Amino acid sequence: MEIGGGSESPDEPKKGKSKTPRKPKESILKQKSPAEFFAENKNIAGFDNPGKCLYTTVRELVENSLDSAESISELPVVEITIEEILKTKFNSMIGLVDRERVDEELYDDYETAKAREKRLVKEARAQEILAKNASLGKKGREPAVSKGMKGRGEASFYRVTCKDNGRGMPHDDIPNMFGRVLSGTKYGLKQTRGKFGLGAKMALIWSKMSTGLPIEISSSMKGQNYTSFCRLDIDINRNIPHIHVQEKRDNKDLWHGAEIQVVIEGNWTTYRSKILHYMRQMAVITPYAQFLFKFVSDTPDKNIAIRFSRRTDVMPPVPQETKHHPSAVDLLLIKRLIAETAKQSLLQFLQHEFVNLGKSYAERLIGEMGPEFFPKMSVKSLTSQQIVRIHQLFRQAKFDDPSGDCLSPAGEYNLRLGIIKELHPDMVATYSGSAQVFEGHPFIVEAGVSIGGKDVKQGLNIFRFANRIPLLFEQGADVVTRTALKRINWSSYKINQTQDKIGVFVSIVSTKIPFKGTGKEYIGDDISEIASAVKSAIQQCCIQLKSKIVKKIQAREQQERKRNLSRYIPDATNAVYNVLKEMAHVHASKKKRHDGENAEILSKVSARVITNETLRDKLAQHVEQVDHEMAMEYATQSGASAESKEEIYIQSLDATDNFTDFKSPLFVFRLVH
Repeated sequence: MEIGGGSESPDEPKKGKSKTPRKPKESILKQKSPAEFFAENKNIAGFDNPGKCLYTTVRELVENSLDSAESISELPVVEITIEEILKTKFNSMIGLVDRERVDEELYDDYETAKAREKRLVKEARAQEILAKNASLGKKGREPAVSKGMKGRGEASFYRVTCKDNGRGMPHDDIPNMFGRVLSGTKYGLKQTRGKFGLGAKMALIWSKMSTGLPIEISSSMKGQNYTSFCRLDIDINRNIPHIHVQEKRDNKDLWHGAEIQVVIEGNWTTYRSKILHYMRQMAVITPYAQFLFKFVSDTPDKNIAIRFSRRTDVMPPVPQETKHHPSAVDLLLIKRLIAETAKQSLLQFLQHEFVNLGKSYAERLIGEMGPEFFPKMSVKSLTSQQIVRIHQLFRQAKFDDPSGDCLSPAGEYNLRLGIIKELHPDMVATYSGSAQVFEGHPFIVEAGVSIGGKDVKQGLNIFRFANRIPLLFEQGADVVTRTALKRINWSSYKINQTQDKIGVFVSIVSTKIPFKGTGKEYIGDDISEIASAVKSAIQQCCIQLKSKIVKKIQAREQQERKRNLSRYIPDATNAVYNVLKEMAHVHASKKKRHDGENAEILSKVSARVITNETLRDKLAQHVEQVDHEMAMEYATQSGASAESKEEIYIQSLDATDNFTDFKSPLFVFRLVH
């Protein structure tokens, strides 16, 4: 007997019976190559969207070229070209035949009849309003040109080419230098332009993701009679280069350097201004380099060619690799240094692997570590516990600060030249601070403040540089921006923060730039040593400018005073002459006689020896004399010479001339042998 009634047919499935749960698939341990990781997280390296990808590609290639030329003390000459490639041309490059659309509704940019009618009505209404405003003499805003929806498949492609006169690359190393992520020559503790050590590798990964086309490299080193040519792409899953062509070609011109060409998806329209601002700011911080930038389009009106000329041949020294400071190391780094060191004893290891650690101080540290430590013990035999003890002592002990000798700032001379060359300001002041330290890393802050100039907006215009490269994004959170906006009292330096055209330039160089955010586009405001140094550098520039501004105000007031006096000369001479004429008439009639000089003057007035014009000339001469005396007094107080100044023109030196440079923050004196 069944509870609940009706019987079930044996053929019907049983209701309410739970299904047997599926067994979960066994998880399989997988690994990702570095190339695969960066391909999936390309925003970390600054490849957020097609426009940013184009900008970052240009930046990486330009900075590699500068590093290459500076490494052999060659004045950099960098040519960068962006060539627009239309869809038809791109398809022919990859061997794809264009195909007409068959099913229009399938596409993302398809517009229905109703939507088209609505758009046309909106455009007609906007034109009507514009015409009505024009008839009434009102200025109306031009209606935005409505564009059809851009389909996701309608990409814009660009060929980016960068050529330099740098070191070049060894023939056999080229594939790994471009086709293997996290391999390069810039690793080590020193000041470098790069942020991730990816360089052109990320551009190659983006090229493979967006176009599938390989990168082409031509390179030759000094003295080589051949040019290395390589066409390759990257196997992202295995992080190895895939070589299409690698060969040696004749180098009859004995050219040295590198030329890199890559085709990528990009967006020139939205990032045009960023790329041009980058090139301009790079010309400011490296006035010893010559840049030629070109944008080539199928529409000639859109073509751009800009040359940023070299202003000086004085280059900063090449940054030197340095040793680690004891207070800046962690456990992992200590273990790596122990594994890589060639020194045998603990004393030698401490002396030679760390900066500012002399023999006597190293012996004192070893004595403080404990009885199980002694100077001649083998460094390779240290246990994990002993290494932890060393690390703890490093964090607690006092050490001398590292010097800034390993750093290579742009230099106050170059910074001033760059600002003058690109902005043409009315006045500029620069300052270079001494080396300071944060978390065991040395850093130097240089600053410049300019007033006026071309293409400079009213208010604060902030230009930020880190290890001599411009930072264009995430400006609001940067330590330079916050300091300039909130910590500088501009009015106390006779500078109007809202009305004057103020350029604020701050360059920070260090063995470790404390970038914030995944894109490493700004320096945080939380490091007090850097914030204090930035504020001090800007203030020093403002103090220099204040004295110039005060002198300019005084000179302007003096000119205004002279102008006012000269304005009243005609009225004053007329009044005085009329009085003298009246007195002369009375004197001549003998009603009231005058003696001495007064009588002589009145006689000259009667004889018309003294006239209105004579008085006017005398009064003008007196104003000129008073003005000259005040100018002399002003020049004496300010230390200026009263002698006339002449411009001099010095002929440029040939490369064959031998000379010695005596450098000052503001000028370079060159002695020719």
